[in-house]
Amino acid sequence: MFDASLQPARVPVHAEEDHPKIKPARVGILVANLGTPDGTDYWSMRRYLGEFLSDRRVIDYSPWLWQPLLQLIILSKRPFSSGAAYKSIWNEEADESPLMTITKEQTTGIRDRMHNRYGDQVMVDFCMRYGNPSTKSKIREMVEAGCRKILFFPLYPHYAGATSATANDQFFRVLMEEKWQPAARIVEPYFDRPSYIEALAQSIERAYAKLEKRPDILVCSYHGVPKRYLLEGDPYHCQCQKTTRLLKERLGWQDTEIKTTFQSRFGPEEWLKPYTVEEVARLAEDGKKNIAVCAPAFSADCIETLEEINEEIKESFEEAGGEHFTYIPCLNADAEHLDALSEIIEENLKGWLD
Repeated sequence: MFDASLQPARVPVHAEEDHPKIKPARVGILVANLGTPDGTDYWSMRRYLGEFLSDRRVIDYSPWLWQPLLQLIILSKRPFSSGAAYKSIWNEEADESPLMTITKEQTTGIRDRMHNRYGDQVMVDFCMRYGNPSTKSKIREMVEAGCRKILFFPLYPHYAGATSATANDQFFRVLMEEKWQPAARIVEPYFDRPSYIEALAQSIERAYAKLEKRPDILVCSYHGVPKRYLLEGDPYHCQCQKTTRLLKERLGWQDTEIKTTFQSRFGPEEWLKPYTVEEVARLAEDGKKNIAVCAPAFSADCIETLEEINEEIKESFEEAGGEHFTYIPCLNADAEHLDALSEIIEENLKGWLD
């Protein structure tokens, strides 16, 4: 872990004795993920869902209409079902969600690589947009540790208003509260980066090599957003399609061997199609009895992959006559993934640390 006491704070050389002590300047590298509840109980789930579903980037309906529905109906019932879903995948040993466990592992891997490259010039940590550790708490720690510059890295390969943008919103919102505001940079989405595509391809090749029979098709299931967001200018849909195309080209596959779908639909309006849960059933009915599913939009396995894909979507496939369902895990803390993320960080540090 980073030790801020290695170089203690000092009064500037030419300052008066009562001048506040200042820590040596460092660069903070703060990676961010969506978030996780602190537990699977009702109140932990309600706090987490309340924060998440109150974000106007996530649900952009008028608060006058949405908040009564959310507070009086949705948050009275949903914490029970969501809590049960989280409980089915919970890391009981560490008493935390898999997303938390994996994000910690990713941060450790990135920290090791950054310290090998830059030494104690950098401080590496992670935060969550919703829940703990909060963006505010981690920025406060970095500022107190002497970080005059912070590189903020939302761990979303693809840009979407409900993911990258809301993480960035919170980052800048927190910076507004700092008396001595650090310089800031934001890492852009990396959906078409060669090292990311290579890491994805290698993970799929390894998974296929372990199977007795090659799947009929690979379904790339991306988190969904309302179709209206695409029509209003959100580039997420196009970026997802490009990732699938680049992955297909890198693997040397035909169009019939890979498909893009979208999952996690919420609410009554139309979302990006085809819906994964419906498409896997259609594939089974059309004779594709052996499929594999991956989730390129997620940097770490979470409730949407471990529970939704590997349980709900798998069930939809099997009920429609599917026989062999393979879920290929996210890149998580794979060495190729951490190398790709570290490569991106180093590029974004140019001019600050060379």
